[in-house]
Amino acid sequence: MRFPVFDIKTTEHFEKLALDIYRYQLENCAVYKEYCSFLGQSIATQVAEIPFLPISFFKTHDVTTNSKIEEEITFTSSGTTGLTTSSHKVLDIEIYNDSLDCSFKQFYGNPEDYTVLALLPHYLERTGSSLVYMVDRWIRQSKDETSGFYLNNIKDLSAVLKSLQDADRKVILIGVTFALLQLAEEFPMELPNTIIMETGGMKGMRKELIKSELHDILKTAFPKAQIHSEYGMTELLSQAYAPDGVKFQTPAWMQVSARDTNDPLTRISHGKTGGLNVIDLANIESCAFIATQDLCKTYVDGTFEVLGRFDHSDVRGCNLLAIG
Repeated sequence: MRFPVFDIKTTEHFEKLALDIYRYQLENCAVYKEYCSFLGQSIATQVAEIPFLPISFFKTHDVTTNSKIEEEITFTSSGTTGLTTSSHKVLDIEIYNDSLDCSFKQFYGNPEDYTVLALLPHYLERTGSSLVYMVDRWIRQSKDETSGFYLNNIKDLSAVLKSLQDADRKVILIGVTFALLQLAEEFPMELPNTIIMETGGMKGMRKELIKSELHDILKTAFPKAQIHSEYGMTELLSQAYAPDGVKFQTPAWMQVSARDTNDPLTRISHGKTGGLNVIDLANIESCAFIATQDLCKTYVDGTFEVLGRFDHSDVRGCNLLAIG
């Protein structure tokens, strides 16, 4: 079923669609229906009452509104060897495409204005990465023959970056933390026309850094470059972006809140550290209301910071950095 989530302009419109999608998923998503029933709560009549499904259910169940329909694509999470990974069956890939296109336009404009370079080792070496799918779409939409993926050939990447700067071309370089650090150490350079977008993730390759340390290193190695951050995950079909590298902004069909770390059914006020709850209305055919394992602070303007993960959570691909 399609809902006009990418046409949201007001808070009232968001809340109406959130309640419509909640009722749709309560009726059609068996896992979510069973979870809400277990809580014993009456049916929500306002957004603040909607329960959030723990993200761990994506590891153990098919979180889908119709188990009889074959998925068009399945996204899977990365994870440490031996740990159970998440699986997100996407029944309608066009919804993800629309989400990617609308959010890119909102935050960055026209993809054709950029050369898109991706430094995503490990993600490229496995199948089912929603991040790789996203960046591949950006690369194709840029329509620039220089755009592309780089695995471990950072020397070639550094040469391409230099030539693009000489040509005064706008660049988005998106990469995982450990690979960006290697590039910074081996090939520092001025990149005045480049947005460096880190997606988090040391993957056990290096000692974890807090976000401020990482960004200081990148700013020193690449003076004049803009340092941004991206927040996304396998279980969502939308991303948030931090143009300042710290506070994430969401597209109009995505909202976040913080929950009490000791009482997951209780929301806490802005500015306090809690568990990150995400409403992603693009998740129409799975579950739009997800209780993640990330720690956060939310703010009145709708932005949020990611502060790390709950203790004993699996160490996975994106945004494992803390903020100093």
